[in-house]
Amino acid sequence: MNDLPLIDGYRAELDSNKSQKMGVRRMLTLSWRTWPFIRPLMLHLMVLLVLMLGGGAIGYVGLFVGTDIFFSKVLAGEKLQPFQATILLLSADYVTTDAVDLGEQKATDKTKDSGVVADETVQSKEKLTGEQRRTVRNRFLIWGALGGALAALFGYAGYYYSVWVWQNINQNLRVAMVESAESLSIRHHDEARIGDAMFRVYQDSALISNFIQSALVEPMLAVYSLLGALVIIALFDPWFTGFVLLMVTPMAIVAWFATPRIRTRALINRLLNSKLVSRTHEIFVAVKIVKANHAEAHIFKRFYKDSANALNAAYFLRIDMVLVSLLFALLGGVLLIVAEYVMAVWVIEERSTFFGAAVAVLVGFVIWNISAFEVAREQVAGLAFGSRGLLGTWFRMQDLFVGLERAFYLLDVEPAITDPAKPQEFPDAVTEVEWQNVGFSYTDNQPVLSDIQLKAKAGQITAIVGGTGAGKTTLMSLLLRLYEPNEGAIQINAININRFRVHDLRQNVAIALQKNVLFSETVANNIEFGSKNKKRKDIVQAAELATADKFISALEKGFDTELGERGSKLSSGQRQRLSIARAVVRDAPILVLDEPTASLDAKTERQVLENLGEWGKNRVIFLITHRVSTIRNADQIAFLQDGKIREVGSHDELMGRIDGLYRRFVSAESMPAEVAS
Repeated sequence: MNDLPLIDGYRAELDSNKSQKMGVRRMLTLSWRTWPFIRPLMLHLMVLLVLMLGGGAIGYVGLFVGTDIFFSKVLAGEKLQPFQATILLLSADYVTTDAVDLGEQKATDKTKDSGVVADETVQSKEKLTGEQRRTVRNRFLIWGALGGALAALFGYAGYYYSVWVWQNINQNLRVAMVESAESLSIRHHDEARIGDAMFRVYQDSALISNFIQSALVEPMLAVYSLLGALVIIALFDPWFTGFVLLMVTPMAIVAWFATPRIRTRALINRLLNSKLVSRTHEIFVAVKIVKANHAEAHIFKRFYKDSANALNAAYFLRIDMVLVSLLFALLGGVLLIVAEYVMAVWVIEERSTFFGAAVAVLVGFVIWNISAFEVAREQVAGLAFGSRGLLGTWFRMQDLFVGLERAFYLLDVEPAITDPAKPQEFPDAVTEVEWQNVGFSYTDNQPVLSDIQLKAKAGQITAIVGGTGAGKTTLMSLLLRLYEPNEGAIQINAININRFRVHDLRQNVAIALQKNVLFSETVANNIEFGSKNKKRKDIVQAAELATADKFISALEKGFDTELGERGSKLSSGQRQRLSIARAVVRDAPILVLDEPTASLDAKTERQVLENLGEWGKNRVIFLITHRVSTIRNADQIAFLQDGKIREVGSHDELMGRIDGLYRRFVSAESMPAEVAS
């Protein structure tokens, strides 16, 4: 096995794809489209927002007060501000009396250089005694521990609450995507890869919850923090704020030029991972064919190539993000070093802060001291490295909107088959089904059916017969409106089926498919699939009609036995009988059986057909089959060849035509004994 390349294809992969067009207008459009899925959880989102903003405000106050208490009071021994003494439950003996005077003098009186001696009462700061400092320290630690415990408690509760909100929003979109996909025509699903739809539903849909976090909450909190840091820095020194903004400008330029590249990487990553999921799905669906043809090496080679491409795409995306983040970190580090040098000089000079005595009640930041330095340094660091975090959020948004656009694709595809504006009620009793001059083709210039004329009446069994590819299954698919005919009309009781609701039509047509699709459910649930409010006796009766009751009773838990993946615990004949029971239990007026007895022995087939004949006296029944033993019991036979109905009649009538197409078909399909009969 070859190792994955380290950087091979790094540029080639990017150059082979055009940049995804994702301007601000498109991002806003996609953001607006998330609203229907977010709206049901809006109240919870507002609660989360209030908690986040409130927690941020409390955090800022705690940062200011806590930093000042620790550095200026506990370490330097300065007396407390009134607010600090209040929250620590300390007496007036701990409170400073000269902070305001000192702030006012430092802000207005520059007397040292002019030779004027300041008032010694003002210059001499009051100090805490050793015992008082220990008391302040202990109470500060108690408040810190209590605050940390409360923050952790509310933080974890908030995290759990937020995850619940995000997952509910994700669920809303995911369900809507599957519902939309189910409404699309079979033609669409024939042309699309199942793995791609799976990736869109499972992976791309999850980005709506990331959208709230990465495109709404995180940017809002980041901007909130950055603006808060700028305001705090401005309160220390407005001119210094301008310097900081000037230093941040190169970061914005880097982000601007890097964005298209990251966006393209994100698109490639999702396309190749979607292709990998499709390949994985195809491998496991075709596992029997792969083993039977000893093609494991070939299929593994194809999987390895798709897997390597997907891994490389994700790897290259992260390389670019890391490189830009490193550049941001470098610029942020330079900003922080320069800012720390300037602020350290101001601390040595005991320079007055801009807000001075205005905050003397809360903190002792009337001059640049060690506490002011720490707080201001934290804000500059927050700006420098918070900008890096905002960049990461911005890059995640590029991937996010690419994924959202892929998710909304399933919602944007217009269903080819829709309900009429004024639907007609489905008839209570079906007397006949008729195809009138029906033509159909999957692609242009390749007709599958043409000029189909056929009428089937209630109480009759109509067999649709023909060679492989003659159009038998397609004919029945048109009856279910899985496809729309290109010309002509299909009528039930002389009413065009496109005048009925799609749901009503399919509710009244039961079908047992040639491919017996079963689910990892109980036997009873598999039979009941697609039906509503069926009692156990109805399920049992349907199983008896399909002659499935005996083998079901022999199972460990009977009708409550869990089947394996796709009914792997059953034989092909048993799966086929369950498929027939599923169609019968719906009690629909029209029944379509596609190769219903292909896996049954002659005795079981005869019994099933006799049961269906008795059960379907007032129903229209269609049989799609190759087996002559099944065909000869039909009331009428429609022989299809090259997409046209060539002959219609009973078995005896058609066999009586010496040069008839049906006769030749039966002769080719039958054993000598059957032909003689």
